[in-house]
Amino acid sequence: MTILFGNIFFSADSVSLLANVQTENNTEEVNFVQEEIKNEIWQIEIPKINLVADISEGTSAETLNYYVGHFEETKKINGNVGLAAHNRGYNVNYFERVKELELDDEIIYTIDKTKRIYKVSLITIIDDTDWTNLENTEDNRLTLITCLENEPSKRRCIQAIEKE
Repeated sequence: MTILFGNIFFSADSVSLLANVQTENNTEEVNFVQEEIKNEIWQIEIPKINLVADISEGTSAETLNYYVGHFEETKKINGNVGLAAHNRGYNVNYFERVKELELDDEIIYTIDKTKRIYKVSLITIIDDTDWTNLENTEDNRLTLITCLENEPSKRRCIQAIEKE
């Protein structure tokens, strides 16, 4: 089989390659490749600390080495969205400067076509076994969790409630 030439067609959700394929006896037009493209954006932006980072599902070491991680037990849109990231000691330390945040600072959260602005409402230190701040809520909020410098049994926790 020989491909004589091909045309690539783009749509909002897929890519197709239309090619003329030559076999021993004839040439026919076939839809050679069709692949779905994901246009989903999932990221967090914190203007005060110049942070824009992609989010990925999970909080494993592998995920946090490249992304801000999403606590799988929490919501992605409505309710309490829990996020985690490294703050020092790794190649990617997205939450390195979250300790600079103050009450009422803005955090922008985008997932696909939903974009929300949140205001910091709580800054606290919690035990590494305290997951109460990740429980679901009636309001829309973000909960950011990261390690606390030189205190392995503690975590920095920042919550932000959706701006009205």
